[in-house]
Amino acid sequence: MPRTLTTSLQRFAEAVAAGLLAIIFVAFILQIVLRYVFNWPVGWTAELSVVAWLWLVLWGAAFVLRDHEEIRIDFVSVHAGRRARIAMGIVGSASMVVLFGMSLPAAYDYVSFMKVEKSSYLNTRFDVLFSVYILFSVAVIARHLWNLGQLLRGKDPASTETEASPSP
Repeated sequence: MPRTLTTSLQRFAEAVAAGLLAIIFVAFILQIVLRYVFNWPVGWTAELSVVAWLWLVLWGAAFVLRDHEEIRIDFVSVHAGRRARIAMGIVGSASMVVLFGMSLPAAYDYVSFMKVEKSSYLNTRFDVLFSVYILFSVAVIARHLWNLGQLLRGKDPASTETEASPSP
């Protein structure tokens, strides 16, 4: 992909995440004001916050976070040599592709089935609310296929992560 398109897509994904965070913040403040200033407790603000949080976490993990920004337990791979890190990366990425690939049809069936239910306050179908999980799953598969291709070409994941990380 051309660099300008990639940058535009990255900025769009970040803007969506920022918008979701703003929705959570506004709904939270509105809930406090309505409850404690006007003595009018409402439930839709809490439901909106939960839905926006679900979307924020999965959207952010799928499209905003880069691999080197994710939390990892790497006490084994950090002490391994280059070839061992590549081998562990291949096993890890292949496992993610297989596991998410195997779960994708069942996840799609479940999300599709949820069209029969609606949320209590927002009256939105659950298949729409949970559709972000399908986007997340596809993005995880695509990301790990990309990583697998890089690893099979001999690219060391530790060297690319340290090059991409900003210096303190």
